[in-house]
This record gives sequence, structure tokens and C-alpha cells, in this order.
Amino acid sequence: MVHVHGRDVGVRARSSSRAEPRLLVPVDVGKYEAMTLVADGGGERLLAPFGFMLDRPGLAGFVNRVSGVAAGRDVCQIEVGVEAAGHYHRPIIASGVLPSGWKLIELNPAHVTEQRRVLGKRGVKTDQIDLTAMFDLLVAGRGREVTSGPDPMLELSSWVTLRHRRVATIIATKNQLLGQMDRAFPGAGRCVTSSLLDVKVGRLVIAHFADPDRLARLGVDRFRQFAANRDVMVNRDVAERFVAAARAALPLDGAEVARQVLASELALLERLETDANHAEQRIGELLPQTPFAVLLSTPGWSTIRVGRYAAAIGDPDRWPGPRQVYRASGLTPFIYQSSGTRYHGKICREGSVELRGALLELGMGLWLCDQASQSRIAALKARGKPSGIIACAMANRANRIAFAMVRDQTPYDPQRWKD
Repeated sequence: MVHVHGRDVGVRARSSSRAEPRLLVPVDVGKYEAMTLVADGGGERLLAPFGFMLDRPGLAGFVNRVSGVAAGRDVCQIEVGVEAAGHYHRPIIASGVLPSGWKLIELNPAHVTEQRRVLGKRGVKTDQIDLTAMFDLLVAGRGREVTSGPDPMLELSSWVTLRHRRVATIIATKNQLLGQMDRAFPGAGRCVTSSLLDVKVGRLVIAHFADPDRLARLGVDRFRQFAANRDVMVNRDVAERFVAAARAALPLDGAEVARQVLASELALLERLETDANHAEQRIGELLPQTPFAVLLSTPGWSTIRVGRYAAAIGDPDRWPGPRQVYRASGLTPFIYQSSGTRYHGKICREGSVELRGALLELGMGLWLCDQASQSRIAALKARGKPSGIIACAMANRANRIAFAMVRDQTPYDPQRWKD
């Protein structure tokens, strides 16, 4: 019986009759430091668990200690396994950090968690138990090898995440801005059919006429001339509505403060929109460098939808098939059956939030623009299916289409996907 940390390792390690000519080095990464151990393929611990800092001296010391263990042994391969941990594991997998002859394996956190359950440690999480679970996965050949060099997917993911955060902040800022506008200029929102922020004249009024008295003194003709000087063409009917609303507006307590806050919110909104537009431009430039560019040939799948899907999927080679992608999204049905009791009808949500949102976005694109998908939606509606189930069905369809297109690198063919 072989042990790591004094505990039994995985089944494959226990069944090995002799140590394999390789060293397995699981690394459990924290925020500023990491813990590791060194063992051979048969499960014999060669170096007790030790910690090191995630900086240049710490990584140099880690490499020296592992190299010292390998120096006196007939080792053909050193495999370092790192659990993906947001951005905290990046110092380990960065290019040039580890010796070129070492093999670097990135492990799925869900697999590590499941292996802890196999070890009987479902509710116990310590560094040494995580290392044991990671060692078992390395012995079993799980994980994917990390290759060095520039990775456009990494940059794409960063820009997609930035744009997603900016858009969420833009929505909140717009709501706050419109609330302040109601306090500064009551009735301005009734002068246009859409939101004040969605038309040029609305933004002009927010920026320059938050004080209704100023617009009332200006009058219709001078207001239109003021707007024309700033490349905003205002219809006379719209101008008359704004001037009439300004003259009828009641003065409110705190209006002056609201105008000051309004100016600050408007400046913030412009900065956020600039960042979001720049991120969208970069996403469009990076997509042709990835295998996901072929998805742009699908009706309803724009740069933003495809970029979000690409960022959520990452390396497509790490997914065996579309079933695994859909399962990882958490859109699979929640089913519990015990003693004759069943619960159906809800999705499990046990998966990636980013991947779930990306698949729903692709499904919405098919819902709006793909004729074959619209026929399928009509059939589901005729059967009485609610909109939530239809959205999940479209996400599942989009997942299968997108995975096949990326795998085969073939443009969208309506005839292939008409059923």
C-alpha cells in the first residue's frame, strides 16, 4: 500500500506494482502562496508537502527543490499539475517560469472537488487533501496540457469580461441618471418616444438644459439653432414639446444638487460607453485569430454573442462533445427521484454562469434571425411550452450548432440544421 500525506492515493496508483519513471508534482495555488509535494507515478512520496511564495524567488526555490529530487533518479518526465483558480494560478503557467522540459497540466476545479468526494472528504477542504486529489487526477491522466506562447483566447476573454462589466455598469448609471433628470427637469422624459439617453436630442437636453428655465428662455428657434451647431438635428415638433415642458416644469427642492450629480453621472456614462466600444472593437479584431470566427456566418450571431461564447468555452479541444458543454452550463434539468417522489421542470444551475449566459445569448440569436429555429419555436409554442423551456431548447440547439461548426470549421448551412 502506498501513501501520499499518509493517506491512500487513487485506485490506479495503488494498483501500480512499481514506480513509473516520472515525477508528479501537484500544486495547490492560493492568493499569494502555494503548496506542493513530489511523488513518483507509483504513489511513493519523495518530497514532503512544502509551501512557497508565488513570486520570482519562491518559484525559483520550487524549481530547485523539484530538480534536486529528479537529479538522483531515472526520470523521463516531470509533470506539474495546477488547479485552475481564476487568475491566481497564472504565475505558475506563465511562459518561461518553469523549465522547458517540464510538462504543465491544468486541472479542472470541478474534477478536483469530485475526487475529494471519492476520497471521502466531501466536506473537508485542506491543502494536503487537495494535493492528494490532484495527484490522483495526474496519475489518471486527467487535465489538459498548457502550451506556451501568445494566446489570443486569453486576451479575448479579458476584453469580453471588461465589456460585460461595463455594460452592467452602464445600465445602472443610466437608471441613476434618468432619476436625477426627473428631479432636475420634471417632464423632460415625456417629450420623446424612447428614452432620453437613446436619442441625440435627449442627450443634448441632459447635457445643456438640465435647468428648464434656461430652455424656456431660449425658445424653439434658438433651441433648434443651438442643437444644429452641435450636429444635432431637432424636429420642430420635438423642440416645441421640450420648450413647452420646460415652461410648465415645477421647481423641486434639491434640483440644483440633482443637476450637479447629473453632470457627474453623464461624464461617467460617456467614459463607460467609450470603454465598452473599445472592448467591442478589440473583440472583433481578435475573433479572426481564434477558431470561433466561423460562427459569425450564423444568422443572429454577432461579434458580441460569438465573443462571449468563445470566452466561456476557452480551448475547444478540451471539450469531448456538445453534451459536456451543455452539462457544464447548468442548463440541464433538475431531476430528483426518491421513494416515488419526483421533481421536474427546473434547470439545475450547477455550472458556469458565463457559459450559461453565452448559450442563452446564442439561442436568442437563433430565435430572432434563424428561420428553421423560428419554425421549431412555433411548434414548441403550439405544444404549450413556456418561454423558459423554449429558451433552454434554443440554447441547446445553439450549443450543438456552434460546437459542430467550430469542430469542423464549416460555415453555417441552413440545410444541415433545418430540423
